[in-house]
Amino acid sequence: MSWLRALKETARSGLTIERRRLEPLIAIRGAVGLALVIGVGLAFFGPVVAASSAFGAFQAAIATFQRSWRPRPVLALVSGASLAVSTFLGYLTGSHTPLFLALLVLWTFLAGLAWAAGPTGGIIASSNVAIMLVTVTLPNSVANSAVHAAMILFGGVVQAALIVLFPVRRWGAQRDALADALAAEADYARRLRHDPLCAFDPVPLMKARSAAAVTPWQARRRPPELRGSRGVAERIRPVLASLADPAMGVPAEGRERDRVRELLAAAGSVLDSAARAIRHGDPVKLSPSAVAVLKTPDTGSLLAGPPRRAADRLGALLSDVIETAEGAGTKEEDAEEAAEAIKAAEEEAPGAPHRRRPTLLRLVPVVVRAMRAELRPGSPILRHAVRVAVVVAVGYLIGVSLPFGHGYWAPMAAVMAMRPEFTQTYGRSVARLGGTIVGVTLATVIVRTAHPGVTPSAVFAVLCALLMYLLMRTGYVVGQACVSAYVVFLLGMAGEAWSQTVHERVVLTLVGGLLAMISYAAYPAWETPRLRGRLGDWLKADGRYAAAVVDQYAEPAERGHDDVRSALLDTREARVAWQEALATAQHEPVRNRGLSRAAADDTQHALAQLGRVAMLLEAHLPCGGATPVPAAARLAEALRRATERGAKEVRERRVPDWAEVREALDAWDARQRTGEGGTDPFVRNGAGLLLEALEEFSRGLDGTSKPARPGDRAD
Repeated sequence: MSWLRALKETARSGLTIERRRLEPLIAIRGAVGLALVIGVGLAFFGPVVAASSAFGAFQAAIATFQRSWRPRPVLALVSGASLAVSTFLGYLTGSHTPLFLALLVLWTFLAGLAWAAGPTGGIIASSNVAIMLVTVTLPNSVANSAVHAAMILFGGVVQAALIVLFPVRRWGAQRDALADALAAEADYARRLRHDPLCAFDPVPLMKARSAAAVTPWQARRRPPELRGSRGVAERIRPVLASLADPAMGVPAEGRERDRVRELLAAAGSVLDSAARAIRHGDPVKLSPSAVAVLKTPDTGSLLAGPPRRAADRLGALLSDVIETAEGAGTKEEDAEEAAEAIKAAEEEAPGAPHRRRPTLLRLVPVVVRAMRAELRPGSPILRHAVRVAVVVAVGYLIGVSLPFGHGYWAPMAAVMAMRPEFTQTYGRSVARLGGTIVGVTLATVIVRTAHPGVTPSAVFAVLCALLMYLLMRTGYVVGQACVSAYVVFLLGMAGEAWSQTVHERVVLTLVGGLLAMISYAAYPAWETPRLRGRLGDWLKADGRYAAAVVDQYAEPAERGHDDVRSALLDTREARVAWQEALATAQHEPVRNRGLSRAAADDTQHALAQLGRVAMLLEAHLPCGGATPVPAAARLAEALRRATERGAKEVRERRVPDWAEVREALDAWDARQRTGEGGTDPFVRNGAGLLLEALEEFSRGLDGTSKPARPGDRAD
């Protein structure tokens, strides 16, 4: 993509306004907390301290809107405390420009590295730097600085207290995540009726799993209906695919296929009912026709073999879904949840497969390790930290050297706009300038017309904050317009004339946005050159998952399913990372480097097919007393080694060869012909499909793959 087109696309994305579900009660609660803090500040300390404390309450409320599964009061407290520390340190060094600049660079660099801990931590850290640039100009002594810092912390405490005293839809985010996962599977079941090979996006299941991780405090208070349903939903997905896939034994048309379609429709209805019940905390209301389809004995007379096993398993799993949605839960899941509620959070390393969320104190070493891991050449997070630190320093020096005064607008605009990713940085820079012009213009008109005093300015500031909380999810440009007007009114309340904050804010915001955009062009972290690495990671994860599943058939009595589950989670993470990288690369002004769009499409189709076949095999994993298939062990090892070697070859711009996998399959066939060892046509057929997917991957990478047939889509 050319630079001109990339700029157009990012500008359009930054100025986009979307229709989103509004949360007026939460917005009102945040605005009430802000009003209380401003009122206390005005009554006891005056308008300057009130303005400073208002920034703390404002930021604490914004932190609670971030996409995080932690308790909202904790987010408000963390935001208020971290902002108080940041501003107090800034106060102590504010009168010495070189010392303050050094602190600013260090603080900004650490805020950039904080993105390694996730977007919520990165946004809070960046906001602390931005607000610190404003609040350090308000006090004039160390004693006043301590008062300002204490009031900023007070703002966070007030917001946290309001969340505890006036909760709005407790566990709403976790309910939505679990309900979305069940609704996604319901939609998948319905689509399978018409397209047995349709794709399934695992992101809702991944979000539900992330939401299921709880702190000890949450574990003691989690509603019963949030325990167990996710685990059942995870097991339903492969069963649905296995029931619908013609390769499992059900013909494309006929009475058997009609029965499968009826079962899939009933499953979709039950899953939708469970999703609605969990989302709203209501009893499950099932469709009588769906219940009748699932309980009819005709299924046993029409289906046989793997489809019959899948139908029986589907009925049992749907019963578990209903029980857990009603709050009863299964004995297996209740035992699992009880064990998780009392064991310590030993698995705190980033990316560890666990469902325990560490407390804040235990999270500190996790975040430190994550930040230290990014201190390596080529890390996008490290590049972002360096970029934002340099830009903030340069923006601050430019701002103080210009005759406008209030030079903090330029670095503040830059640090709030910059993100580790190209599209967001450029889009937010454009949106910030547009929102600033709109917000400052409207606030200026009101100030010129009404000439508000301290109290009316405070009221206008609270109203702007209310609009910000209400509309912030509709688009960054809308939120920025509200923030710009909020700051104008708040500084006007503190004694700043509107003429001192309008023109300079627009000009310096433009300077900050331009610095952010130039810095990314000069020191980029493009995703395009890393596409082959992402593709290799997905290939390796898919191969490990397929090998883990096949290995279960070799010695069923000696195998647990933990390695299959771990490999499945890894392949989901790798797949989503690839898809996000591919979407990001499509908007980057970078020439293709070794992976054409056609090759990307063909190879991701092949890897999706590889994962889908492994999932179908997982749906029919043998029990401990099943007959072993010794040849599966050699195939599993061949898959593991070949895909690891293939991932390396992909990164080195070579086409992988799957001779080792073919040899393992030939040896398997030879053992079957001689009658040596156990045989299982179902597993052997799946193994052949795995090899076909790998060969299709190599053809796609080499540019020699055949066009996909209309129905030849993979999950």
